[in-house]
Amino acid sequence: QVQLAESGGGLVQAGGSLRLSCAASGGTFSRYLMAWFRQAPGNEREFVASISFSGDATLYADSVKGRTTISRDNAKNRVYLQMNNLKPEDTAVYYCASRGGSALLSRVSAYDWWGQGTQVTVSS
Repeated sequence: QVQLAESGGGLVQAGGSLRLSCAASGGTFSRYLMAWFRQAPGNEREFVASISFSGDATLYADSVKGRTTISRDNAKNRVYLQMNNLKPEDTAVYYCASRGGSALLSRVSAYDWWGQGTQVTVSS
């Protein structure tokens, strides 16, 4: 059983930056593929980015590519999401997720454990 806890969300103006953090506990962090998803009101949860066990491989949604960087620190059991040049359409609750497999998947159903989410609001 893996427990995930997100932090770092908040209110930011368009064009600004935020760094989200997710702390993991309850498992061997370096054996879990990690990802970020987001869900805006009235929308389905959507994939943002994922990162491999060692951090040497990443996958991004087209909507955030070039503005967002996912990273992890296995020594600290943390995964991060650096978001730059934020847009109002990035407003959502952002969730950290993990899975035991090695493939960089983007399906919600592929992930086994989820955090409670952190709100990101981008004002225009």
